[in-house]
Amino acid sequence: MIPLAELVRAPAALTVPGDTLAGAATAGWPFGRRTFALAAASVCLYWAGMALNDYADRDLDAIERPERPIPSGRVGAGTALGVAAGLTAGGLGIAAAAGGRQALKVAVPLAATIWAYDFVLKQRPLGVAAMAGARALDVLLGAGGARRALPAALTVGAHTLAVTALSRAEVSGAHPVLPAAAAATTAGVFLAPGRSGLLATALRGLYAMTTGRAQLAALRDPDANHVRAAVGAGIHGMIPLQAGLIAHTRAWRVALAVASAFPLARRLSRRVSPT
Repeated sequence: MIPLAELVRAPAALTVPGDTLAGAATAGWPFGRRTFALAAASVCLYWAGMALNDYADRDLDAIERPERPIPSGRVGAGTALGVAAGLTAGGLGIAAAAGGRQALKVAVPLAATIWAYDFVLKQRPLGVAAMAGARALDVLLGAGGARRALPAALTVGAHTLAVTALSRAEVSGAHPVLPAAAAATTAGVFLAPGRSGLLATALRGLYAMTTGRAQLAALRDPDANHVRAAVGAGIHGMIPLQAGLIAHTRAWRVALAVASAFPLARRLSRRVSPT
């Protein structure tokens, strides 16, 4: 089970349910309690993407990251592909059961984007945009595609765009322009207008402080270690960002529940890397 947990980056799934919950909160909770089932569908699709990522990159990882589950021989390539396919089917099935056709209208394009990213788009110019689009669709999944959730979806997408662009330099190190652009995006997300409130402001500040600090460290020294740390901080920073978006709608209990995953995700990342 440990190699499989590493394959799907299991603890990083704590950064995912907040997407769906943020979309649902900003759209007025169109699926009610079934929203939490959609969050589970979102986790399945995220894990599928992680397994598919390692399957698609297995030859490159044999050179750059031989410690990963597939090149190290701890997980077979066929097993990884089967896990990805099974989790994708599971995610779509849960989405159908919880939200019917309305949810599937978002879940199917989301799954297609994940598979297209890992197999076709990752190393191409559209790869970064595809990853950002996937996280934006994840937000819209909880909203059933409602337009009211677009600002939240675009906010999460913008953050994802910056983190994904920076992740391209995890192995080689980055030109200072990349962490500078990521830090600028973080500042823009922090300063973006929205319904204010003490909790929402505090959560937004936590996002900016933790994510931005790591990005500024990578700007000062853009070697691979600092870049990788900034990417990890950006992945975890998704949690207070999502919680802040939820708090803007005054769904304070849900916002605090999402935010409570932040310290746990950071602690677990010491055992299983989110990148």
